[in-house]
Amino acid sequence: MAHDNTIAVSKEEALDLNNLKQFLYKNNLINETKNNIQISRFSGGFSNLTYLLKIENKEYVLRRPPFGAVKRGHDMGREYKVLSRLQKEFDKIPNVHVFCDDDSIIGSSFYIMDKAEGIILTLGEAKKRNIKSNDFKVIANTWLDTFVQLHQVDYKAAGLSDLGKPNGYTARQITNWTKQYLKAKTEFIPESEKVIKWLQSNQPKTFTSSLIHNDFKYDNVMFKNENWLEIRTVLDWEMCTLGDPLMDLGTSLSYWVTEADLDPLKKGLASATTLQGNPNRLEIVEMYSKKSGKFINNLVFYYVYGLFKLAVIVQQIYYRYHHGYTSDKRFAHLNQHTKLLFTIAKQAIQKNKIDGLF
Repeated sequence: MAHDNTIAVSKEEALDLNNLKQFLYKNNLINETKNNIQISRFSGGFSNLTYLLKIENKEYVLRRPPFGAVKRGHDMGREYKVLSRLQKEFDKIPNVHVFCDDDSIIGSSFYIMDKAEGIILTLGEAKKRNIKSNDFKVIANTWLDTFVQLHQVDYKAAGLSDLGKPNGYTARQITNWTKQYLKAKTEFIPESEKVIKWLQSNQPKTFTSSLIHNDFKYDNVMFKNENWLEIRTVLDWEMCTLGDPLMDLGTSLSYWVTEADLDPLKKGLASATTLQGNPNRLEIVEMYSKKSGKFINNLVFYYVYGLFKLAVIVQQIYYRYHHGYTSDKRFAHLNQHTKLLFTIAKQAIQKNKIDGLF
């Protein structure tokens, strides 16, 4: 049942084993440096690299930025701070041990945590387990309970008041993502201007603030077992900050692709949410609203914001391919996906709804 979809470590992504063993020994994580260490890497994701370390019958996980990454965008210290301080206030996180900012050990900053056990619900995993459609109601319910719990964390008690600036969060997000889009633009997409203008002039006047995850989706949580009643661990905290929890919900809605959505969207954002039995986006909003006690009256704004943010992220990856910074063929047609996301956002605005847009 362990989530162990690891791959061999390539030459480019290798770590200095002697240095690493010395570091583990100095931090009381192993008993001897002469013992053999096995290292593999978790597959998936385009961001931080996650390694599995096996030594002395122990299993640790090491997180580091991608090779050649800008330090600011992959702040391991920030991620470690969030996890180490949250441990008292939110129990669904990996147990972290130590952070290292000394580049001489493996060539970058990194941190070490325990390996968590459980089920990560990717589309492939869900198909392999042949999950019944009734189970998806339970899965969505448990997933939302954890999302609401995360938004109710007392971040001041956790010592995370300095993690972000909740005031003006919404306006800043629209401004910053717009700037990033214009920087990464490779062609004119008429829908993009309409969507950006609409977001700028339809910002909610009132909001609350909480700890937000910013990437909360099925494949970033780990279920305890196949009764789907408990999430053991929430993963990938690199974008966590303080802000409007409904913006966090909007981000999650943009990933919540359903069976009824367009085929290119289902292909581009392959997710277990596309399988029969999953609630639609409106049902997710209603369930969240009921569980959190928050009344959500401009849900189209939050959904469109989520789609816009996703369009910018996709466009940034395509920009790197377009300009020859990467030759990864998977990225060759991502500009089509950017257009698709803007088209869906425009439809949501015009029809003033978040489901059944075509």
